[in-house]
Amino acid sequence: MSKQVNVGVVGFGFSARTFHIPLIVSSPHLNLVAVVERHDTKSQKAYPGIQTVKSTDELFDMANVDLVVVTTPNDSHFRLAKEAMEKGKNVIVEKPFTVTSQEAEILVQVSKETDRICSVYQNRRWDGDFLTVKKLLDNGHLGRLVEFESHFDRFRNFSKNGWREQEGQVGSGMLYDLGAHLIDQALTLFGVPKSIYATISNQRQLQGTNVADDFTIILTYENNLKAVLRSSMLARQQPVLRFSLRGMNGSFVKHHLDVQEDQLKAGILPAEGNYGVESEQRWGLINTDLAGGVHVVGNIETEKGDYLSYYNNVAEAILDNNNSARLDVKPEHGLLCIRVIELAQQSSDENRTIFF
Repeated sequence: MSKQVNVGVVGFGFSARTFHIPLIVSSPHLNLVAVVERHDTKSQKAYPGIQTVKSTDELFDMANVDLVVVTTPNDSHFRLAKEAMEKGKNVIVEKPFTVTSQEAEILVQVSKETDRICSVYQNRRWDGDFLTVKKLLDNGHLGRLVEFESHFDRFRNFSKNGWREQEGQVGSGMLYDLGAHLIDQALTLFGVPKSIYATISNQRQLQGTNVADDFTIILTYENNLKAVLRSSMLARQQPVLRFSLRGMNGSFVKHHLDVQEDQLKAGILPAEGNYGVESEQRWGLINTDLAGGVHVVGNIETEKGDYLSYYNNVAEAILDNNNSARLDVKPEHGLLCIRVIELAQQSSDENRTIFF
């Protein structure tokens, strides 16, 4: 595993500039060599030495590109990922994996047939707050969990008129955007649910928005566990609720969103010492009974966030002879996530509980 993986990125929009390329150039296992920009060369100015190409065909034909990162609008993910793998490239697809489960099933199969690594960019498995929650649950500090509530709220009472908020754009709206993160985190912790009930709405319709901007998804599991996933564009309260967990022994509540997005926007990279580190004022609060009858009330230090681990994991799987078993985020995970999105939409449309 001494060599590096050469990376080509499709697109140089917000997602590529903020969430992907800064991590790619920070990984010791990856080497950025090319970016697809149809009308400009901004990436070459930002990263001297790389090549700018005008089309995905050019990128896919580059012999020195091992890994293609797709950061384009959701409805193009399937086509580009499929073409890249068929051209012999490994692929990372920005979430959501695809816009239908049928497309996702095909990508899973193509990955197997071509023996190419295929992964979905579910970076928020490495949010510091999520890592903290996972650690609390793994260690049983709350006892048997009965309710898991996860929020990803923002406040914007107008439309930015981007493709994510355009009526008729396949895969637009909050459910495919922030919902893909919340759903993946729940599936990572608890697996496939027994049933789904969801309400999905457009609360800003009178302000000219035309897509879903609010949802509540309730996943039910064995042992009376309920996972509530909530997102709204009209949540102005500060600080925003992020997690609320209730167990037989106690509870945990966490406010504030993970710091890594704001840090990456500000140009702070993983090599810097404060990257991924939350201040004490943002730590969550636990109130629970531990083993031996010890009652604990207080703040729990948030684990250090680490988006770079996602990219390092993909690189290591590629360098290990395309060993997909090493992948943390597999294409099958992307398939399950988009299937839950479809069933949530069906539940909302039909106003009923959907059983797996």
